[in-house]
Amino acid sequence: MRKNTLVRLLSVFIFAVSFSATAAAIKDEGDSPKDTKAEIKEYIAHHLQDSHDFNITASTDEETGKIHHYGFPLPVILVDDGIQVFMSSKFHHGETVAESNGNYYKLYHSKIYKTDAAGTLNYDPEHPEHPTNVRPLDLSITKSVVMMLVTGLLLIWLFRSLAKSYGKNGSIPKGIGRFFEPIVLYIRDDIAKANIGEQKYRRYMPFLLTVFFFIWFLNMFGLTPLGVNVTGNIAVTAGLAIIVFLLTNFTGTKDYWKHIFDPLGDGMPWFGKAIIYIILIPIEILGLFIKPFALMIRLYANMTAGHVVLMSLIGLIFIFKSWVGGPLSFGLSFAISLIELFVALLQAYIFTMLAALYFGFASETHDHAEEHDGEVAHL
Repeated sequence: MRKNTLVRLLSVFIFAVSFSATAAAIKDEGDSPKDTKAEIKEYIAHHLQDSHDFNITASTDEETGKIHHYGFPLPVILVDDGIQVFMSSKFHHGETVAESNGNYYKLYHSKIYKTDAAGTLNYDPEHPEHPTNVRPLDLSITKSVVMMLVTGLLLIWLFRSLAKSYGKNGSIPKGIGRFFEPIVLYIRDDIAKANIGEQKYRRYMPFLLTVFFFIWFLNMFGLTPLGVNVTGNIAVTAGLAIIVFLLTNFTGTKDYWKHIFDPLGDGMPWFGKAIIYIILIPIEILGLFIKPFALMIRLYANMTAGHVVLMSLIGLIFIFKSWVGGPLSFGLSFAISLIELFVALLQAYIFTMLAALYFGFASETHDHAEEHDGEVAHL
C-alpha cells in the first residue's frame, strides 16, 4: 500500500514538473522563449570568452534598453605601427571606435580589428561572422591576465607566510599554514616522491607546488561572482602544457631518450629491429606531443563544460518562470556548484599528477653495470 502511494506521489510530482515546463514554454508573443534562449546562449558565450574590461556585473535600463556595465577598464597594448597603448574604456564595450595615434580600432567579439574612423568591418562572404580586417598583435592586459597576476601574487604571499611560519615555529606552522601544510606534504610524498623518486623529486617540487595551487585557485575564482573563466581559456592551458613539455624534455636523461629512439634495447640485432622501428619510433616521437596535448585539452574541456552546464541550469530559471521549474533549476544549480568545488580541486590534482608522471619518465635512469652483473650471475 505504501509503495503504491509513493508511486502516485512521484507520478503527480513528475506531472507537475512537466506541466510547469510546458506552461512556461507557451508564452505571449511579447515574451518569446526563443529570445530568452538566444540571450542566455549569448551570455554563456560571452562568459567563456576573455574580455578587455573587468566587468563584475551589468544591468539593463527598462526604459531605454541600454546596458550598464559595472567594473573597470584595462590597458590595451597593440603592436601596430609601433606600440599603441590606451585604456579599453575607449571602446565603450564595443559600441565605439578607439583612436590611437591616427589609427582606428574596433572591438568585435572580444577581438580587436583595425578599421577606419567609421568603424567599418569587412566580412568574408563564405563566413559572414568573420571580419577580414587586419588584426594587430594584441598584448593587452585582459581580464584573464589580471586574475593570473592576482593569483600569482596570492601564491607568493601565501608561501612566504608559510615559510616564515616554519622559520619561527620550527616544524609546526600557525594560522593558514595549518590548512595548507597537509596539502604540501601530500604533493611531496604521494605525487612527487611516488612518481619521480627520492633522489630527483626536489628539482621538480617548486613547479609541482606552483602549478597545483595556481590551477586550484584559478578554478575557485571561476566559481565566484567575478565571472572569471581563466582555465577555460585554451591559451592558458596550452601555456601550462608547453611548460610541462619543455621541463620534461630538457631534463630528460640519456635513458629517457634512448627509450624513445631505441625502445627495444640491445637485445635484438639491428637488422631485426629496423622494420619494427619504422613504425615504433614515429609513435614514440608522436607521444612526446600527445602527452602535453592531453594535459591541455583535459583541463580546458572539463572546466569549460562545468561552466556551460552550471550557467545553462541557471538560465532555465528565466526560461521556466514558474514556481516549480525555478526552484528545481536553482536546486540543480546549487548541487552542480558543490560538485564544481570538488572538480576545481580534482583538475588541479590530475594535472599535477600527470606532470609528475611525465617528469618521472624523463628522469628515470638504469644502472647498466648492475644489470650486466645480474645477467652474468644469471648465466
